[in-house]
Parts: sequence; C-alpha cells; structure tokens
Amino acid sequence: MAGIDIEGLATVYPNGVRAVDGLDLHVADGEFFALLGPSGCGKTTLLRTIAGLESASEGTVRIDSVDVTRTEPGKRGVAMVFQDYALFPHMNVAENITYPLKVRRVAAATRAETAERTAGELSLNGLLERRPGQLSGGQQQRVALARAIASQGKVLLLDEPLSNLDARLRLEARTFLKKLQRDLGITTVFVTHDQAEALALADRIAVMESGKLRQLGTPREVFARPVNTFVANFIGSTPMNLLPGVVSSSGVSAAGGTLPAAASIPSGAEVTVGIRPEYLTLSTGDAIGPGLRGTVVVAENLGVQSLVSVDCDGTLIGVTVPEEQEPSVGKPVFLTAPPDRVLLYDRESGELLARQPVA
Repeated sequence: MAGIDIEGLATVYPNGVRAVDGLDLHVADGEFFALLGPSGCGKTTLLRTIAGLESASEGTVRIDSVDVTRTEPGKRGVAMVFQDYALFPHMNVAENITYPLKVRRVAAATRAETAERTAGELSLNGLLERRPGQLSGGQQQRVALARAIASQGKVLLLDEPLSNLDARLRLEARTFLKKLQRDLGITTVFVTHDQAEALALADRIAVMESGKLRQLGTPREVFARPVNTFVANFIGSTPMNLLPGVVSSSGVSAAGGTLPAAASIPSGAEVTVGIRPEYLTLSTGDAIGPGLRGTVVVAENLGVQSLVSVDCDGTLIGVTVPEEQEPSVGKPVFLTAPPDRVLLYDRESGELLARQPVA
C-alpha cells in the first residue's frame, strides 16, 4: 500500500481555466479519502491527474514517496474505476477482470486463477462467462472493482462509481465498498458530488470549490464545523440555516430573536449565523430564554424525521422533528439551540469567525 502526497498541484487547460489551482494534499497509507464538491469544482480532474490521465501543469504528485508527476499512467501503480465502469462489451467477466494482467503478459493459468479468486471475493461466482450486457448495474460495478483489485495497484481511484445505480442498490453498494476497502487496506481516493456518500464512506473529506480546497477534515468535523458558508451550504441532507445577525451581549440577534453563541465576538459585529436544522429544538408550549419565535409554514416528511419550515419574523428557518411530532401549519412555535451548535461567520468573507472544538 502507499500514501499520496500532492504539492502545489495545478492543472490548467489551454483556454486558461485552472481546473486544479495550487493544491496541497496528503492521503495517508490505507486511508479511504473522499474528494467532494459540486460539478465542475475540479475533483475528477484532480483524480485523473493523480492517475496520470491528465497532465499536471505545476506541482508534484508522489505515490509511496516516489515522484510520479511525469510518469505514464500504467507505471504509477494505480487502479481506477470509472463512472461508467469502462468494461469491454465483447469480453466476458473473466477476461475483463484479468485484462490488466494480459497487458502485462501474465501467464494464462495465473490470469484464470486470479479471475476465479477475485470473482469469489466480490460474489461474482458463476458469472465469469457472461458479458457486461448480461449483468445488472451492481454486477457491472463489482466487475470493474474486481478488475481494479486484480491489477494489484498500490492506490485505488474511484470516479463516482455509485452514481449509475438506483437508490437501494447504491446503499447496498456503499456498504459493500466500505467493507471491501477495509478488508483490502488499500489507499483509496473516492470522487463524489453526493455528500451523503462522502460522510458515510470516508475517513477524511476534502471539500473542493473552483479547483481549490475549501475544507479538509473528518466527516464529523466537516459536518459539525464547516469553515465557511460554502461548505456549510453544501454539506448536509437538509440545508444549514444561514441567517443575517448582529452580535449582542446576550448572544446574537437574528430572525427577530436571540440565539446563544459560544464565540467571543465583539458586540455590534455583523455576522452570518449558521445552525443546522438537526441542532434546533422545537417546542409548542410556553418558553423562556434565548430563542426564536415563529409560525409553522410547512412540514416535509423525510421518513423517520420531518423538516418543519418556520417563519420567524419573515425568515424561513428549517428544523427537524421526529416523525408524527410535526406541529400543524399555523402553529406558534419556539426554536432553541445549544450555544456550541451556533456558528458565526464573517458577513463579507463567509469564513468561520471562531473555531470551536467539535462537540
């Protein structure tokens, strides 16, 4: 296995677009690492630059401490699974799995043994003679993974390999993929635009925007303490509430009320207040202390939870409640939050003003 070290990496296209812009990154040996961001942020370009499929304009890429910046893809020791799986339709499963070995002129008997063993590890027994067109989407995905594993690369690169699967199969494949990576212990870089996948799978996440790294941390750190409003907006199955506010001696004034804040910010400072719907508490009885008063506008069923939208002084604020505990539309409610869950961002730059330890 091997770690990945990237220093000052830039990938610039002929039209001058910097798809990757001066990026520094370390992926530890055996780590499951996610590159997360919206379409066009540069995450796939970064992955392809690590693989050698895109040329680095600046900087260096090291795999297992060896500079591979100008090394051709086949000699970097990487295995890659593409979004569309890139299986050869005229080859059967066994031939697809062992194609990288055939290119390296590995003996036929060894290739057959590898195909049998790898197919067994990925529950593809009995499918070795079938062609890709005869397989389901989940089976095609496992064939692509089997081919990557059989190539015996030091690093596994995954370019949105779950995006072509339906919702249920995607959840099953997610569990399977995490277990497989743990069993193999292989350094894995996983590209996705789906923050739920990144939070569920990764040891660490790099959130990208416009070719730059905006935040690097564990799933818990990135979810609980986004370092800027871009990450705050992007991470979370329910959007974070971002409200204009003003710091006061009792906390921060926003949406016609006051929220407590653990950060030490001078009174009068104009900020953006960030609070996740999951960290707000909704009550319908009499309430005292800092909080926000409002009226229920709508409730959306999310399964085991509901997302309730509350009008607080003309501002809609989302709060999650357990199923079957949704207040009726028009009901007056009171929203409260613990101080360590209320984040304050600079109004102009969008940067987090006070970094607090994750609760």
